[in-house]
Amino acid sequence: MDNRRKKILFRSWHRGTKEMDIILGNFADKYIKDLSGAQLDAYENLLEVPDLDVYNWIIGKEDAPANAPYRDLLQQIIDNKVYE
Repeated sequence: MDNRRKKILFRSWHRGTKEMDIILGNFADKYIKDLSGAQLDAYENLLEVPDLDVYNWIIGKEDAPANAPYRDLLQQIIDNKVYE
């Protein structure tokens, strides 16, 4: 695994809240090797968003911004329920 993916994997497991560590850590474990460069860019953008916002989008409490570059990846996280 290249250094960029390793850093993203680490950041996914060290978010700040246990819930987001599990959700994004499991997603990264499962999919990080298959993400394209553009998808990695989008995922890095998602990692910059506060935990509470991402969590609320995942549980459906709020909608993610329509123009967010990570919207497709967020939907993949929701659809694949990598957190269960």
